[in-house]
Amino acid sequence: METKSIKQWTDIPASVHEVYEAFLDSKKHAAFTGASAEIDSKVGGEFSVWDGSLHGKTIELIPDEKIVQLWRSEEEGWPKDHFSKITLKFKKNKDGNARILFWQSGIPESTVDNVSQGWKDYYWGPLKKYFSK
Repeated sequence: METKSIKQWTDIPASVHEVYEAFLDSKKHAAFTGASAEIDSKVGGEFSVWDGSLHGKTIELIPDEKIVQLWRSEEEGWPKDHFSKITLKFKKNKDGNARILFWQSGIPESTVDNVSQGWKDYYWGPLKKYFSK
């Protein structure tokens, strides 16, 4: 199977700590996405988000700096038991808000456009809206 990678970045109107926590706290994740989330926030911990359509495992954490996870989608085109790898790095931008630097590798080629747009539509946009309240 051919796979692709994507790189994106975005600024969020909140502190680095608040944005980092939004990815690892089940209640906060559910609040900004509007979908259920069950997240074990330790290295080796498993998660299920977006009402179970995405799931995986956390493989590295550096508090308020970095999250690395294995992600699997139930979307058509994802082979059974195939996981991609995401890396989220958190930095302070020039305004003092959070900047997310994002990479995802191992995305099945047939789904890369949907995945790339999905991060914008279902994560970056909702995070900005959630923290703009």
